Amino acid sequence: MVVDPRRLVPRTDAVLADPRLAAAAGRLGPAIVRSAVAAARQRARDGEIPPGDVPDTAVAALPERACGLHPVVNATGVLLHTNLGRAPLSAAARDAVAAAAGCVDVEYDLATGRRGPRGRGALDALRAACPAAGAAQVVNNNAAALALAATALAAGREIVIGRGELVEIGDGFRLPDLLASTGARLREVGTTNRTTAADYAGAVGAETGFIMKVHPSNFRIEGFTAAADVADLVPLGVPVVVDIGSGLLAPDPALPDEPDAASVLAAGAALVTASGDKLLGGPQAGLLLGEPGIVERLRRHPLYRALRVDKMTLAALEATLRGPRPPVTRMLHADVAGLRERAEALAGEFRAHGVDARAADSTAAVGGGGAPGVGLPSAAVSLPSSCEPALRARGVIGRVEDGRLLLDLRSAGPAADGALREAVLGAAAPAAREGN
Repeated sequence: MVVDPRRLVPRTDAVLADPRLAAAAGRLGPAIVRSAVAAARQRARDGEIPPGDVPDTAVAALPERACGLHPVVNATGVLLHTNLGRAPLSAAARDAVAAAAGCVDVEYDLATGRRGPRGRGALDALRAACPAAGAAQVVNNNAAALALAATALAAGREIVIGRGELVEIGDGFRLPDLLASTGARLREVGTTNRTTAADYAGAVGAETGFIMKVHPSNFRIEGFTAAADVADLVPLGVPVVVDIGSGLLAPDPALPDEPDAASVLAAGAALVTASGDKLLGGPQAGLLLGEPGIVERLRRHPLYRALRVDKMTLAALEATLRGPRPPVTRMLHADVAGLRERAEALAGEFRAHGVDARAADSTAAVGGGGAPGVGLPSAAVSLPSSCEPALRARGVIGRVEDGRLLLDLRSAGPAADGALREAVLGAAAPAAREGN
């Protein structure tokens, strides 16, 4: 009598009794483990694997963690790659997030046993990092900061803004659409390439909520251009709100044309908005810096409650501001000679294992809507472009340029060299076996 092989497929409860799967259920959760077991049993029923291999197949299919996000090495040369999570957090910020994952005194005063100010440590650190700001507040991203400012200061009124600053950023997000959604009316002034202080002055009136200046962070207009400075607009008698975008709090000689919060506030801006996960190097957050009365008005608005950040964002932000230089700052100021040495060493090691690798000069970019057009000298490991899919599958993301895959080392710090070695040599081994 021939036995149907499908009858030999072990029952789910029998497979789940495997000690490895029982341990994984405690680490990953029972739903993930049951899903892996169900998929393995189905493969056995379909004849793809022997019934006895179901437990091993289920174990092999389990993810490392319950989260579906996969750590990757950013070797693209784009320091703040939006699709890869922008700024990587510092070790201090990661430790702070882990500590904040439990119960913490986010709104509790340990001295009095009463409710305390939310996020006091992060706000104190932000003001200390930008003394020009009389007050500071944090929301969940820069778009939220702008929406809160527009709602609290200009709902039902006008925002005066230059036509050349009505920007669109990634995924079709358009700034004018966001501002209009708050109930404010946009009063466009000037032209795409030239807007003067007189243009703003001619539009300011009783209906003006504020003047807005927006840093066109992801493009440049060159040639016959003009733009009014913040200092030229302050005398017009209405608040000037400036979106600097990248989160640079003070001038940086590496990016002389990038606006920073300290300089803009010193010029007289009433409010500055910025991102926390760009050049600041912290978690995703929207920073609000400026006059105490305006910042408090925003904090007391009902919309703020919907936009406030959680305890882990506050912890990461504070640690970023108080701790050692974050990775993005180290990337920005990396020594090019050191990058070349790393590239030569890695390429030499890869060649010793039969990989067509060489060191190459490269040009990195800030990314994340910061410093458009600014090229940062860098060095890369150059590989055949055919390596790209295998390395991507191993979590190494580079860029293909002129028929070669470049692993740019400015965006992948020295700590990533081990992962690069493992991925490249791991991808090369199967190819070598196939060649033999």
